[in-house]
Amino acid sequence: MDFSDSPNGWPGNLWLEGKTIVHLQPEQERPSHMPRGPAKKTGGGFLNPAMAPARTRSVLLLKDALENNWLTPAEKPIRAFDAMCSTGVRIRRWRNEIPDELQNRLRITGNDLNEFALMWAAKSHQDNLPKYTENIDMNFDRYGSMAQREAVSGIFFQKMDAKLAMADASYQWIDIDPFGSPVTFIDSAIQSLARTGVLEVTATDTAALTGSSLSSQKRRYDSQGIVDDYAHDDAVRVLLGLIAKVAAMHDRVMKPILALFDGHHVRVSVMIKTSKEEASAFQENIGYRLRGKSLPYEFIKYPSAEQMEHTSGPMWIGPLMNRDIAGRMTEENALATCLPNEAELAELIDRGLVWDDKDAEYAAREMVRSVKHISDAADLLSRQHLLLSLNAMPRLAGTRGPPKMDDLLNDLTKLGHSAARYPDMDPMFVTDADFETVLSVVREYHS
Repeated sequence: MDFSDSPNGWPGNLWLEGKTIVHLQPEQERPSHMPRGPAKKTGGGFLNPAMAPARTRSVLLLKDALENNWLTPAEKPIRAFDAMCSTGVRIRRWRNEIPDELQNRLRITGNDLNEFALMWAAKSHQDNLPKYTENIDMNFDRYGSMAQREAVSGIFFQKMDAKLAMADASYQWIDIDPFGSPVTFIDSAIQSLARTGVLEVTATDTAALTGSSLSSQKRRYDSQGIVDDYAHDDAVRVLLGLIAKVAAMHDRVMKPILALFDGHHVRVSVMIKTSKEEASAFQENIGYRLRGKSLPYEFIKYPSAEQMEHTSGPMWIGPLMNRDIAGRMTEENALATCLPNEAELAELIDRGLVWDDKDAEYAAREMVRSVKHISDAADLLSRQHLLLSLNAMPRLAGTRGPPKMDDLLNDLTKLGHSAARYPDMDPMFVTDADFETVLSVVREYHS
C-alpha cells in the first residue's frame, strides 16, 4: 500500500479522544460528549465514539503490563496486534498515550481488510506524530511476513483478513473488536498468542449474550439466558466461558483480568497461558446460575431437569477480574495517563483542534466514567461474591424502598464486610456478606 497520498475527504473533522487527535470522516457528525450505544455505520472506517471508554481501558492495561512486567520481563518487548483496527484510533492511542519511557518496548501492528480505513489510519498517525517516534526501534524480529507490512513511524500497518493475519505471526497482545459477534475470531487469536499473552475481546451481539435472542445465544455460545437483573453479568460470563473452552482445546488456560458489560457491548481482557494441567481443569469454573427462592441466585455445576427453566448457562462462574491489575485502574491513573494537561491541550489547539472549556470538562468526566468503580470492586470480583440489584432490594427485603447505595455499602463495611458498587450502568453492588445480612441492613432503614 502507498501511504504517501491523502485519502478522499482528508483531513475530515478533528476530534479528541484521550490525548489523541482523531480525524473523523467528513460525513460523520461531531460526537456528543457522552455517547451511548452503537453508532450509525457510515461505511468503511467509521468511528464509534461510545467505544472510547474501552479504548481508554486498553491503554491503561497495556501501560500496566509494561510498567509492572506481568506479561514479559522488563527487557523484553510486547508485540501488540489490533486485528480489526479500522481508522487506527486504538493503536494510535497506545503509541501516543503510554508514557515515552515505555514506548520502545512496544511493537504495534494494526490490521484491517478495508484499504480506505488503513489509509485513513496511517495518514492520521503521520500527521499527528508523538515527538518520540523517531527513536522507536522498528525491528519486528522474526515474527511474520515483512512483505505484508508497512512501517509508519512506530506502527506497522497491514491489509489482511483478520484470521489469516493472526495465523501469519505470533503476538503477546491481541485485540479483537469486530462489528458484531467475535466468535469466529477467538480460535485464531488464541492460536496466534505467545505461550503467555493477553486477549482483549469486544462483543456487540448483546441480544445473544444476554439471552434476549435465545436462538442466537444457543447457536453462537451454546448457552441459554434469562433476561433479568443478572442479564449483564450473565453476558460477561457467557463470553468468558466460550473463551475458556476454546483456550482449553489448545492446551491453554484463561484467567480474567478485566471483564465488563459497558452500555451496548461486552468487553473482556484475559490472560491466556499454555498449561495442559490447568487447561484440563477449566471445567471447574464452568457452571450455571440458578435463580432460587431463598437466595436470588447460586452458581451450580449441573441443573436438574426441573431447574433448567430457572437457570442461565453454561457460563464462567469463576472470578471476573485480577485484583492487583484491575485495582490499579483508578480514576487518578486514567486522568494522568489519558487526559491532556494544559500545555498538551494548547499544542493540540495550535494544530487546529477546536476545544473549549466545556469540551475539556466533558472529556474529563468521560475519562472518569471509563474506569468508575473498577478499582473499588476489583478485590471482590477477583473472588467469591454476592451480586445484588439495589432496585430489587425492596422486593427481596419487603421494604417500601431501597436505601441509598453509599449508605448501604458503608453499613456493610462497618459490619466488617467488603462491599462495592458493581461497574455497570445499572445500580448493582457486590459484597462478601451473606444474603440475610444484606436484608437485615436494608430493613434497618424502614424499621
